[in-house]
Amino acid sequence: MTQDPADVSFAARVLSRVPSMGKGTGSFGKRRNKTHTLCVRCGRRSFHLQKSRCGACGYPSSRIRKYNWSVKAIRRKTTGTGRMRYLRHVARRFKSSFREVV
Repeated sequence: MTQDPADVSFAARVLSRVPSMGKGTGSFGKRRNKTHTLCVRCGRRSFHLQKSRCGACGYPSSRIRKYNWSVKAIRRKTTGTGRMRYLRHVARRFKSSFREVV
């Protein structure tokens, strides 16, 4: 029992030509699962939940993640870009051979 093509409604003909969902705009409404959460070491939203590994700092590895193919990223995160609460006083203490004033 086949249908005559003239009997098929316009909506049915249009819907039959809609391709399956790709990776573009239409698929973004379907995305509701989180792959990354906040990292306890660097604070960025780069900690992959299934891998249990941070993409930014490499936590839980004891060494900070750093690659020479990204010199700019190293420059952003290197010593001197933060507060340096201890290290900023070391140069002054070095001049007096680390003598403490009593």
